[in-house]
Amino acid sequence: MSEMADLKICKAPDSLTTIGLGSCVGIALYDPITKVSGLAHIMLPDSTQIKNNTVIAKFADTGITKLLDDMIKAGARRPSIVAKIAGGARMFALKSPGSSSINIGDRNVAASKAKLRELRIPLLAEDTGLDYGRTVVLDSNNGDYIIKAVGKDVKTI
Repeated sequence: MSEMADLKICKAPDSLTTIGLGSCVGIALYDPITKVSGLAHIMLPDSTQIKNNTVIAKFADTGITKLLDDMIKAGARRPSIVAKIAGGARMFALKSPGSSSINIGDRNVAASKAKLRELRIPLLAEDTGLDYGRTVVLDSNNGDYIIKAVGKDVKTI
């Protein structure tokens, strides 16, 4: 179980779960060759805006890099790693209609995608945005990313 501002890795036949993805994003990395898997639950897009930051997994920029490093140390093959993401919801309506402020969920999704592009990790699928929270499960046997949400059908990407 990966918790908010946390990351974990595992190998088949295990799976990783994170609950409570609202505006947070769950970044799933998977190596289909070695079946080493990783899941990060990031809360914010950019660690450079925070002084004295010690929680690497809290941010898209540092959390994804750390997750990748941990997976390689566990035997993942860098060239075969792929990604899927979920979360980044708009959980609360903006107070002022027409406000130009950008939603934190949108920013988290954009920052996650930018970091994956920078690291040249292909993004295979996503289930992001909208206005509801998600629980996700990453199956290390096959790379399935299972998304559950209250009142919604279970989705596998």
